[in-house]
Amino acid sequence: MRIRKLFKFENAHIVRNCSSDRCKRSIHGHSYQIELILEATRLDHGQMVYDFGLLKSSIKDIIDSFDHAICFWNKDDPEYIKACKTFSARWISLPVSPSAEQFSRVIFFWADAILQQTQMQNGEADVQVYSVIAHETATGYAQCFREDVYNEQMGQLELESFEFSEQIKTEWHDSQMYDKLILGQPFINPSVKQQVL
Repeated sequence: MRIRKLFKFENAHIVRNCSSDRCKRSIHGHSYQIELILEATRLDHGQMVYDFGLLKSSIKDIIDSFDHAICFWNKDDPEYIKACKTFSARWISLPVSPSAEQFSRVIFFWADAILQQTQMQNGEADVQVYSVIAHETATGYAQCFREDVYNEQMGQLELESFEFSEQIKTEWHDSQMYDKLILGQPFINPSVKQQVL
């Protein structure tokens, strides 16, 4: 069974080396809609794939990092990167170009890592990310599946290869969240007292 949670954010970037002259030469933005689709082969004690309320912590924070931020490829021109860091309090350095395709891969990668490091408390045995859809416009989106995330021909993703501005990190519920993710420290879901019916 699958469930879908929708997230929204506003983001700016330049997509270097793309075909469109406007996109590869000018900072521009989009109103993104992200569909995070989770799946499980059995339901938890509450008869759910995964409680939507649990997505309001680390996974929401990591996706919300994109909101009103500028994203850049860490291989871009050093002067451009310096300007982004100097003139924007909210920025993310990515190991891949900030296209819709890569946003779908990156969000899948982050959400998957968080779920793998989460101590489940309510019988969520095998919940995992099935797909991420990144709607860049009303008419265009990119959809990513697990085989896309771990396909190095699409760009290697490693937790240590991302960098977040201090402003973004201070707005997370836990400002050390990403450091904990890199170190493999567990995220612990709230415990649930089961009612006998």
